[in-house]
Amino acid sequence: MKKLIAILLLFSSIAILFTACATGNADASNKPNTVHMKELVFTPTSITIEKGEKVNIVNDVPIGHIIANGTWQNNAPKAGKEPGAAQVNIQFTGNDNQEIGPFSTAGTFQLYCTVHPGMNLTVIVK
Repeated sequence: MKKLIAILLLFSSIAILFTACATGNADASNKPNTVHMKELVFTPTSITIEKGEKVNIVNDVPIGHIIANGTWQNNAPKAGKEPGAAQVNIQFTGNDNQEIGPFSTAGTFQLYCTVHPGMNLTVIVK
């Protein structure tokens, strides 16, 4: 009987832990200007925001990403920061979220995952 109670407590604790983790990313998904990351792609791949706003990046997978200024071109990384772009160099460890910005200058800015070829995000600031 004691073993059964211990097992039930263990499973209950694990269920609570998973629920708490899932709720954290769900709350982040409700923020304005949210972009999701999957294994190899941003969803959406382009977002339009107003000057002064931030972009909320949600990592939906247990995979690390490093997001920086630049883009992938012909399967080669091209680091670079457009004039007026927010400086970006953020590491995601998996199932986490962070904000990028604020973007205070109008323009089109390129971000990419330095780890995953072809994983590009365009931020259009009006």
